[in-house]
Amino acid sequence: PLSRMRVTISAAAAATAAAYAALLGLATTPPAATAFSSLSMTATTSGGAGAGDGVVGGAVGKTSSRLPTPPRIKKTANWNEAAALSKKFRDEKVSDSDRKTVAIIGGGLSGLACAKYLSDAGHVPAVYEARTVLGGKVSAWQDDDGDWIETGLHIFFGAYPNVMNLFEELNIEDRLQWKPHRMTFAVADRPGEFTSFEFPPGVPAPLNMAAAILTNTEMLTLEEKVRMVPGLLPMLLEGQSFIDAQDELSVLQFMTKYGMPERINEEIFVAMGKALDFIDPDRLSMSVVLTAMNRFINEADGSQTAFLDGNQPDRLCKPMAEHVEGRGGKVLTGKPVASIELNDDDNTVKCLKLANGEEITADLYVSAMPVDVIKKLIPAPWSAMPYFRQLDELEGVPVINIQLWFDRKLTSVDGLCFSRSPLLSVYADMSVCCDEYASLTNSMLELVFAPCSPVAGSDKNWIAATDDEIVSATMKELERLFPSEIGPMAPGGGAILTKGTVVRVPRSVYAATPGRNKFRPCQDSPIDNFVMAGDFASQKYLGSMEGAVLSGKLAAEVVCDRAAGRTTRGKMKGIEADGRAVHEERRPVGVRGNFPIAFGGGQQGSGSDVSHP
Repeated sequence: PLSRMRVTISAAAAATAAAYAALLGLATTPPAATAFSSLSMTATTSGGAGAGDGVVGGAVGKTSSRLPTPPRIKKTANWNEAAALSKKFRDEKVSDSDRKTVAIIGGGLSGLACAKYLSDAGHVPAVYEARTVLGGKVSAWQDDDGDWIETGLHIFFGAYPNVMNLFEELNIEDRLQWKPHRMTFAVADRPGEFTSFEFPPGVPAPLNMAAAILTNTEMLTLEEKVRMVPGLLPMLLEGQSFIDAQDELSVLQFMTKYGMPERINEEIFVAMGKALDFIDPDRLSMSVVLTAMNRFINEADGSQTAFLDGNQPDRLCKPMAEHVEGRGGKVLTGKPVASIELNDDDNTVKCLKLANGEEITADLYVSAMPVDVIKKLIPAPWSAMPYFRQLDELEGVPVINIQLWFDRKLTSVDGLCFSRSPLLSVYADMSVCCDEYASLTNSMLELVFAPCSPVAGSDKNWIAATDDEIVSATMKELERLFPSEIGPMAPGGGAILTKGTVVRVPRSVYAATPGRNKFRPCQDSPIDNFVMAGDFASQKYLGSMEGAVLSGKLAAEVVCDRAAGRTTRGKMKGIEADGRAVHEERRPVGVRGNFPIAFGGGQQGSGSDVSHP
């Protein structure tokens, strides 16, 4: 479907791009025409780029393409800020008297990151993960066929400075498979055709994005592009303060306020909203979209994407766990926490009681559980505090991940694609994008099905639908996207589906509906020996892998500061510190069941009859 797509950037386009960037208040002098005039970029089909032996016996193959880490990623202010915080942990001089034991509830990215940086600082963390697999929202497991079944399609962006620092610190940067710098969308009214925003290599920000926007003529007219400027200009001039202030507005309300035409929503924001938070734009906070756009505009390689070269538990979580254990810490699985027990005199944590009756004591305790799970375990004396009661305003959003195996190789792009489908968000052909799933003969598509419930914008509760219904609806959409290769219009009936899996996550990342940011707790809680982590906790990268890692890192910083008797950097928001608020105590309901959904994970099948971790 991509074979006809070609983008050529000319010297004339360069001048237009410079004018657009100047209009955004980002450039004062135009670039030399030669910076663009020699560039001619063609998006072509890439199945089998960098051919090799493929996957044999489940080992990582060499069929999919692999680009080096974009060097400009390590020259941004956000990279330097993340690196400085990492260095703070390594430079921590913990004496024997100051060394603390820290119990961390949850073995997702946030809990593992917290443990990693605490071990770097010389403390002794112990991670207690309820399931028998690490990763939380990025967990995966092998089925009876030996195929890895994933909780979600997880993409790494250049604008993930803490994640990128983490990969470097663990010496696993080579596990990221960087893709050509482009954003590819299905053309809504022309089945089987795609268009891309191509970012010219070597061109600095923001000119590379200006060029990408202006040289794409398929999705927005020049007038529509210019009419985006009034809404984007305050973001660029005022920065994070303006972005935070837009949290009370939905994407559609923001568009109305700044006079943006509806086609910008149809062409751009619908796809962005579903990709960023699995929600339609009429329900999504504009601060989410602006946060992403701000990073993509200001960082030259911020929107460039990478895939992990294999499954997340082995290729990312295992190195994190080994790092912790190599420094005296522990990472334990199959250890669900049943309750948080308190001291009678001051309501600090006395111990964690596990489901098997074991009691865990430590100097400090960190929750790295999803928000929907920690709410079930908040002790009654804490429940009346504004800091904890505000969590009532946060709730995970549903999403479904689908993997489809076909009997042949499809014509696919090497990277992430925005489907522009009412049912599907983004997808990728993992047989092209990822070494572990690479194949020269068969495609495996991984797709995000969103929105999948009325609360997120769907007209049907797909979470409650059967696997067959979900796969059938997905195949209908793929017939529209690939009419020459899938479905009755394709020669010979097209590609045949040989296997399909459905993973439901009823409570994924917190739903970033308007007005949620003020309810996100800071890591520094009012309980002397308790700290909050998780992607829902306050940090500037929202609910994402970057947000989870940063939140865990900030929680580790709070632990280190408390252990050293320093003033913590966390500052409670007004809603957390408001002593006038009066709430009745509530008894914790506890976590019911011992299956993935109960702990905030993704799950094949429904109910409690689950065979996977």
